[in-house]
Amino acid sequence: VTVDKVTGFLRKYNEDQPIDMFVVGYPRNLDNTPAQNASRVTAFVTHLRRTFPQIPVTLADERFTSKMAFQAMIDGGLKKKDRRDKATIDKVSAVIILQEYLQSNKP
Repeated sequence: VTVDKVTGFLRKYNEDQPIDMFVVGYPRNLDNTPAQNASRVTAFVTHLRRTFPQIPVTLADERFTSKMAFQAMIDGGLKKKDRRDKATIDKVSAVIILQEYLQSNKP
């Protein structure tokens, strides 16, 4: 998905349902240094902050979320064919990232 498509979607969504915050998964290595593809995420976060200056952006550690997502799909009974779909793994990973963020930031 292109940045322009994501931005267009978020603008429309924000008109209908005001967005309180963006939680963006940030790729890190096991030693907590930024992963190889972290620069792409940083560029996207910069774009978000410029496009939506009134909405805070929080980075969340996304280490191990793909493995957790894969296991959740197995546990949920998803067929092997569906578990191979990278888009599905990414969606489940996004849910896990948000869920972990919300659990760790309970009032």
